Amino acid sequence: MGIFRDGLSKTRQSFFGRIGQLLTGADAIDDDTWEDLESLLIQADLGVPTTQAVLTETRTRARKDNVRKLTDLNKLLKTVLRDTLRRPPTMNISGRELSIILIVGVNGSGKTTTIAKLAHRLRNVNGRKVMLAAGDTFRAAAIEQLQTWGARIDVPVIANKPGSDPAAVVYDATSAAKARGIDVLIIDTAGRLHTNANLMSELAKIRSVSQKVIPDAPHETLLILDGTTGQNALQQAQKFREMVDITGVIVTKLDSTAKGGMVFAINHDLGLPIHYVGLGEKMDDLVMFQPEYFVESLFDDQTS
Repeated sequence: MGIFRDGLSKTRQSFFGRIGQLLTGADAIDDDTWEDLESLLIQADLGVPTTQAVLTETRTRARKDNVRKLTDLNKLLKTVLRDTLRRPPTMNISGRELSIILIVGVNGSGKTTTIAKLAHRLRNVNGRKVMLAAGDTFRAAAIEQLQTWGARIDVPVIANKPGSDPAAVVYDATSAAKARGIDVLIIDTAGRLHTNANLMSELAKIRSVSQKVIPDAPHETLLILDGTTGQNALQQAQKFREMVDITGVIVTKLDSTAKGGMVFAINHDLGLPIHYVGLGEKMDDLVMFQPEYFVESLFDDQTS
């Protein structure tokens, strides 16, 4: 709970803090309350569809339970927000010789750093043997950055020269991972939104060559989203989802944003599970997403 509360301090002090202030005291709920609440939820990046769904459910429960005071409405809103978020399923990276995670996301989303943090977590918390594949061959910096992170966290990286065929890198990495008894191979991919045809073609090739070694690969395709970009992140998710079979999301940089409501929109609008959230710069600040901790930390300064 502590890491959530610390990491979300900026968010708690901004729009969600204003929601808490709005719903403080023993005053009665009136029409202005609902209008102000709607405005603040939208400003907090929940987006219109999710905001409307949350408000509709909150009003329905308020009528049913005869909720009339602001403090009681505050408790009810937190319950509805918690119910909007689903606890993510366990990732499908166990029970086989080698599991493969494909990572997608735009440049600047924190993709490479998040790959390193995920590898560190799987290696040190879960005790897995992990390898990285530098499949973003379009940017020399991406390859170098992944290699630097690999050396820092003591995880091997399979790479090739900038401009080389990403699928060839992935084939080499998958073969090497299988030969070395690696448990989880994490594959980086190009961090730019190509045309649909180019992106589909590239990812199809990557899937195809990895499946030559591991028939049902990839087992997870995770989208990295920058939490500071709000509704733009939601639009990115929609575009990627149209082109790729996304199985889950990692939201980065939540410690840097004063909003955070897009987390609710990802769950509600897209129906995608959020597996991890980034709550700081340290290697251990990528944590498993826990809806109840997340919601409590948006509102409260004290541990509940």
